Amino acid sequence: MKNESITFIMSGIRQRRRRWILVTSFLAVLACALACAMLLLGNTIYPIQDVIRVLSGEDIQGASFAVNTIRLPRMLAGLFAGFAFGIAGNTFQTMLRNPLANPNVIGITAGSSAAAVFCIVVLHTSNAVVSIASVVAGLITVLIIYLLSKGKSFSIGRLILVGIGIQAMLNAFISYVLLIGDQQDIPAALRWLNGSLNGSQMDELPPLLLTVLIFSPIIILLGKHLSMLELGEQTAASLGVHTDKTRIALILSSVCMIALATSITGPIAFVAFLSGPIAKRLVGVGFSNIIPAGLVGVNLVLASDLVGQFAFEVRYPVGIITGLLGAPYLIYLLIRMNRKGDL
Repeated sequence: MKNESITFIMSGIRQRRRRWILVTSFLAVLACALACAMLLLGNTIYPIQDVIRVLSGEDIQGASFAVNTIRLPRMLAGLFAGFAFGIAGNTFQTMLRNPLANPNVIGITAGSSAAAVFCIVVLHTSNAVVSIASVVAGLITVLIIYLLSKGKSFSIGRLILVGIGIQAMLNAFISYVLLIGDQQDIPAALRWLNGSLNGSQMDELPPLLLTVLIFSPIIILLGKHLSMLELGEQTAASLGVHTDKTRIALILSSVCMIALATSITGPIAFVAFLSGPIAKRLVGVGFSNIIPAGLVGVNLVLASDLVGQFAFEVRYPVGIITGLLGAPYLIYLLIRMNRKGDL
């Protein structure tokens, strides 16, 4: 009987592992296909052999400029920003045990956005300064939200409510800055606020690339502890997790990634919100969905950008399309949580 139970458990583990590998592989292949589509498609559709020759360094009239200057930076920005949004959103939702506890809803993205808009509209700073300001503002916003929601004990509900309030204040500040700013700067700021890959440049991408390469492995390595935090504070501590240190490491890593991504692409709506739940539904329970959530974020951004560029007569920024996808899910989630009494 005991051997049969062990065999049954091991069979379940193998099935879940196989499912994780299949889902992750499919998401990776889909991301590669979407990335290739972004390089091939545009006002002029270039054959794949020309794109490969351009990427290998060969100069082809027309194709070299379109691929190297416009399409490749756009694709890479969407790829790394989507991965950062996906992992960061999933980390917050898992760590705080609430699907609403993501950087978009609790005000972290708004903090980075407020700093970036102020730099763009009022200070007219360089992209490097915008990136630094976004990261600093994101970290300060997290600290303020944590201190205001701390109370006598840590409360997830209180943190979400404080975050929503901070987000409202920061959105009001953004509106004020846009109101007093020069009219010539408003279109660029609004395009950035909607979340857009337009105008992405190769020299902007190294900080985002380094941030993703540095902090993604940290979150992945802490994945086991993250899963334990999902069980609750006391349970995680009883299992040997240093909850405060782990939470700080996860928050700092997530905020740095999402702030850098926001500084380059703007706050692409609902990618951080949707990636974790979609990955969890695809992967199931038993294995970490950190990497799948990042890949879901990549696919959401790249697919939405392609839809925004080519599915309509007018071209829309990627954030408009992801907003159309995420808003119904947010309404559904609020209704479901209200019925369960979680609100």
